[in-house]
Amino acid sequence: MAMWDRIKDQAKGLQQQAQGARGPAGQRQPGAGGSGGSKEKLVGLLKSQLGSLKTELKSGAYRDASMAMCALVAAADGSVDPAERHHVENLILQNDVLQNFPPEQLRQRFNKHVDQLMFNFQQGRAEAMQEIAKAAKKPVEAKAVVQTGFVIAGAEGYIAPAEAQVLREACVALGVSPQEFGL
Repeated sequence: MAMWDRIKDQAKGLQQQAQGARGPAGQRQPGAGGSGGSKEKLVGLLKSQLGSLKTELKSGAYRDASMAMCALVAAADGSVDPAERHHVENLILQNDVLQNFPPEQLRQRFNKHVDQLMFNFQQGRAEAMQEIAKAAKKPVEAKAVVQTGFVIAGAEGYIAPAEAQVLREACVALGVSPQEFGL
């Protein structure tokens, strides 16, 4: 668990840097850096920390929960166009940790959840959250599912508010504190 404590400390440090770049009323101070800088650093940190767990993250529960998480992130704004679906699929297949699994298994599970979300968003969301919650039994996997979602959501250098909300909800379903991830 010491690694999770280091991740949490590093995330807090990045949060403090971001907050230090704002004045008393929350306004960005001149010369205080770009708006997505701290989140981008946090995503990079989470990605490298997740990579260090690669040998531990080989269970079907982690695989399935991660694919449900990726689908929810992709559909956070209520739709997934073909280009976005293809982009997220590529991110999944290029992810070091997810390379523990056959690509076709990942594609199948991701696309199943996206299809369910697009057919009936509320029902698809409930099913995806049930799949995510199954990873709560193992704290390392639970946190890794959130990290995977964070990495996918932050691939563009920022995390949209709807994506952050999905990540917060996943934290609750997994019994993980959203504050650990700056959410």
